[in-house]
Amino acid sequence: MISAATVGGSGDFRFTDEDFKALAQLAHAEFGLALAESKKPLVYSRIARRLRARKIDDFSSYMALLKTTGEAEERLELISALTTNVTSFFREKHHFETLRKELIPQLARQPRIRIWSAGCSSGQEPFSIAMTLISSLPEPALRNARILATDIDPAMIRRANEARYPNEDLTTIPIDLQKSGTRPSSDEHACFELSDPVRRLVTFGELNLIEAWPFQGPFDAIFCRNVAIYFDHETQRRLWARFTSLLRDGGFLFIGHSERVSGPALDDLQTAGVTTYRKTAARKPAVAP
Repeated sequence: MISAATVGGSGDFRFTDEDFKALAQLAHAEFGLALAESKKPLVYSRIARRLRARKIDDFSSYMALLKTTGEAEERLELISALTTNVTSFFREKHHFETLRKELIPQLARQPRIRIWSAGCSSGQEPFSIAMTLISSLPEPALRNARILATDIDPAMIRRANEARYPNEDLTTIPIDLQKSGTRPSSDEHACFELSDPVRRLVTFGELNLIEAWPFQGPFDAIFCRNVAIYFDHETQRRLWARFTSLLRDGGFLFIGHSERVSGPALDDLQTAGVTTYRKTAARKPAVAP
């Protein structure tokens, strides 16, 4: 059991093994999260913040609150507390090089371009994709290009829709794309915002990846990076298979640096670089001699 400890100076509460198990079961059922027992100290410190924010004195009362009708927003606050929204523009640059060198030449010949950023956090990933497309595709090809960006956390979606970031975030954006894809913020000091052409390419929405998806694809590329690390092995296997089913033949799946595709999806994917997979053409049925 984690003993009561001072977290932030006040609001200590008892957090037993049974408490952790109940929370882990809820997190898995609602969001697909897999919380290892080694994470108990981290979970305790993060949940303590939510108890203090809601002025609740004990863990049992917080669990009861989570199950109350009308507390969907608190359940989303919970997942925000349990996960880490660490991102940056052009993170894992090799993926954007693959997009630019290998996929975009094909996209230029297509009448329709669709890319999905799944688990987009505060928007840096889909905006990096948009800047890459704009810098590499001719104008006619961009007219029917769309980037879908989804995240389970509504606070992240709100931030992404603002398309405004602190100036220190500029450091990971190539200089030429800074000039064409960003501008100083009109209403906030020491911030920049994305240009209108970049913003127009991206549509943001809330989505829980373990629930039904309200679209069918096909997508030319799916970015889902550093999201599956929160899921157990079986949930990951199902997720990879669902992504693969929505990729067109030849489409790319980009995943996080500590993730690997497993399960049935491997029957239809081939390695195409570091944490990069490409969907192979559908197998043709054998013809009887």
